[in-house]
Amino acid sequence: MKLNIKKKLSKREKFSLVTACVAVGIFIVWQLMVSPLLNSKKRLERNLNAKTKILTEMRILKNEYEAIGNQADISKINFGNREKGFTLFSFLDKLSGEAGIKDHIAYMKPSTTNPKDDSYRLSQVEIKLSAINLKQLTSYLYMIETSKNMVFVKRISVDQSSKPEGFIDVVMQVETYEI
Repeated sequence: MKLNIKKKLSKREKFSLVTACVAVGIFIVWQLMVSPLLNSKKRLERNLNAKTKILTEMRILKNEYEAIGNQADISKINFGNREKGFTLFSFLDKLSGEAGIKDHIAYMKPSTTNPKDDSYRLSQVEIKLSAINLKQLTSYLYMIETSKNMVFVKRISVDQSSKPEGFIDVVMQVETYEI
């Protein structure tokens, strides 16, 4: 029966049938072999790009971690270099004398808190300075912030003084950690 079909087909029909079979064969080979290879290559490239991005982020985090570790080591050294019996209150009182503003202190209110899960105490002193000039304030702040005792100004409020013109009143909160 098959032989009869071949004999009945014209040359043109046979060519069309062979072309169709070749096209179907190429389509099957494409779908089963070539397309999966191309898709896996694209997937691998996406995975490689994602992993490269993650690696870059990990390197950035590693550098930040090392910087924090170095800062922690410096802080430990600075804590160790503090005078025996260091207190924030006495330190600020001594600096106010050096800055020439000791007579302008309206009040100094010390307080201490123990943060949870921390071996250090947070020592705070609120200071009010009355009728000082900007140069005196700048000098005092510079001495506080540049000391090796790890003392920092957390908050500061500056108002124009009501008494002599050109002077200011300052309320600031200074903090440090103590062992």
